[in-house]
Amino acid sequence: MLDALPNEANDASDSKVIFAAVMRLARPLMGHFAEDPSMPSHDPVGARIGVPTQAAVADAPPVQLKPLFLLAWALCAVFYFFQYAVRSAPGVMQHELSAAWGGNHIGGMISAYYVAYALMALIAGVLLDRYGPQRTIPYGIAVVGLGCLVFAQGSEAAGMAGFVLQAMGAIFAFIGASYVAARYLPSQMLALFIGLTQCLGMAGAAFGSKPVHMLIDPAGSLHLSWQYVWIGFAVVGFVLAVATWIVMPRDSGDSASHHGPLSAASLVQPFKTVLANPQSWLAGVIGGLLFLPTTIGALVWATSFLNGGKDLSMAAAATEASMVPIGWVIGCPLLGFVADRLGRRKPVLITGAVVMLAAGLTAIYVPHGLLPPYSVALVLGIASGAAMIPFSMMKETNPSAVKGTAAGVMNFLVFLTSGIVSPFISRLMVPQGKPLTLPEFQNGFLPLVAGVVVAIGLSLFLKETGHARVADRPSRATPPSPTLAVT
Repeated sequence: MLDALPNEANDASDSKVIFAAVMRLARPLMGHFAEDPSMPSHDPVGARIGVPTQAAVADAPPVQLKPLFLLAWALCAVFYFFQYAVRSAPGVMQHELSAAWGGNHIGGMISAYYVAYALMALIAGVLLDRYGPQRTIPYGIAVVGLGCLVFAQGSEAAGMAGFVLQAMGAIFAFIGASYVAARYLPSQMLALFIGLTQCLGMAGAAFGSKPVHMLIDPAGSLHLSWQYVWIGFAVVGFVLAVATWIVMPRDSGDSASHHGPLSAASLVQPFKTVLANPQSWLAGVIGGLLFLPTTIGALVWATSFLNGGKDLSMAAAATEASMVPIGWVIGCPLLGFVADRLGRRKPVLITGAVVMLAAGLTAIYVPHGLLPPYSVALVLGIASGAAMIPFSMMKETNPSAVKGTAAGVMNFLVFLTSGIVSPFISRLMVPQGKPLTLPEFQNGFLPLVAGVVVAIGLSLFLKETGHARVADRPSRATPPSPTLAVT
């Protein structure tokens, strides 16, 4: 007889053990499909006999890459690409919008977008934890589609309202993709999939605006009205929402405590869990500081710096600056893969940040032309992929039941950091009656350099969360009890 079974196998209690073992084998297969109404997620009978509940299954990280779950993540990543393309569209059609609205109001519209995006980051995480991905992410995509339809109405008020609606739905893209990756994909591949998600987002930012320009270009063969572009975005959004709703796993969130009566206490508790963890604050601040060289340096001021400070033509400066987000496309999945391969987060995070610092200082202080074209900006973008590693660490350092809330808090802290620093940098960069000189540009970038230095220092206090650390635990544990001999 096998050593897993005692001699009194006919005893009723041991029958329960056998039944529980069978259910443990069957539950992963059933997890591919919708929940069976006859088998509730939080079954007290199952709990008494040792059958793992949904919460227990959620806490156990998957060990195999399953096609259905991979497809669910891929649809979320496509949503992230899509919302970045939608977000960049107003910048491409500034001339058309200014003519229609009687002035350029893009700045105020973008500010409203990021305020709504940051606030919704907190709400989206709680909704994911409470209701699961199938009841949240498709509706977020649909809200983006609805926002596109509202924008297409043509007025300035409709444009502002539609853009804010898009922000409220778009937050479910990255948070949803990282939630699905953390919950349904192998934990040893988490950093890779979060990096791939950000890769697609940056690809949407870098390449998504080109088709919009081709569609509305007055000199082009199509020359469509800008309203039709937004209607087309809406159709794509609604189709993606339906596809995601069909594919997404149908469960009810991570924790039984999230499905009690809806109250202020039940909504606040996940935030208390995440924010009471000092590692959450470290991960959020580090991620925010490492995003600044891209969100403020490269995407806002790099073109002006290269044109006015290093005497490049505007076209050459714009091309050079575009290498940074293209580098993100490479660096996010690359550094995520390395971190997963090593099973360690901190070495990759710190090394990437140090390379960011070196590339940033080179871009600011080394004369242009001494190094190969585009090389510095590309290296800076690739190394910036390290900014995504704290997103993985935020999820791994908090309980499984609040992974959605952890992702929301992480996004909120990153955007809060950018929101605090951006006006300060803008004030340093304001010309005083004449164009900025190279030393003035260099002084304006110093806070971004200091931010990377602080991030490297704070990284030393992060706890390692990679799977190699977890694998080390059994060697420090008490020895297992001997198995029963075969009889």
